[in-house]
Amino acid sequence: MRWLQRQSARWGTPRLHFATIIPEMITPAEEPIRPCFHGSLGSLFRFLACGVLLASAVTLRAQQTTFDLDPAKTTVEFTLGATLHSVNGTFKAKSGKISFDAASGEATGSFVIDATSGNSGIGLRDHKMHEEVLESGKYPEIVFTPARVMGAVSVQGDSTVQVRGMFRLHGTDHEVTFSIPVHLSGNEVTAQIHFVVPYVAWGLKNPSTFVLRVSKEVEIDVSARGKLAPSASDSSLPSPGTPQ
Repeated sequence: MRWLQRQSARWGTPRLHFATIIPEMITPAEEPIRPCFHGSLGSLFRFLACGVLLASAVTLRAQQTTFDLDPAKTTVEFTLGATLHSVNGTFKAKSGKISFDAASGEATGSFVIDATSGNSGIGLRDHKMHEEVLESGKYPEIVFTPARVMGAVSVQGDSTVQVRGMFRLHGTDHEVTFSIPVHLSGNEVTAQIHFVVPYVAWGLKNPSTFVLRVSKEVEIDVSARGKLAPSASDSSLPSPGTPQ
């Protein structure tokens, strides 16, 4: 005992590192605490970023809405004022499919009218319309190509949107904006479009004669029917932009 006291006084109290000598004696509570993502924070952030991008892509996809026209249920009527009486007639819708993004308002697709189907009920007058005015043998289609939809489309009931795009008549594009009342019942859509075409100002021939004078503008009324396929589940699609 005295020898141990002399050794302690000389060298200090011995310190035994049991963790080195006997690792099994370390209890779980005594193990060093390590960060859960130690060395993997970059991978974690990349994972989260991918998740955010994926969620954004799904949201954007859900905002896409498509209108498929039913040509058989769609009517296109025209009225041309004249000195003695107005001239009334019809055209046939050929095809139509319009897709738009409810958030940005960006729209694509087309609405096509068969220009060769124009019919006013009088053969001689229709022949002149097709040969001299529309030249439908050379320009067989009248096409509206949308670029932007402005306004909110209710999932059910009535709403009104503004649609901006290019109207191609007689081979030339003209920028137009239509105000379109829309009625939605289930996924069935009815859209009423009324607009005036200044056909003479747009370069088409004025069919007036010395005896019969006609207007330089023709009124068009379209009753379009089809199906709407919105992916969004909101009670009202977001307002997709404002007029610029």
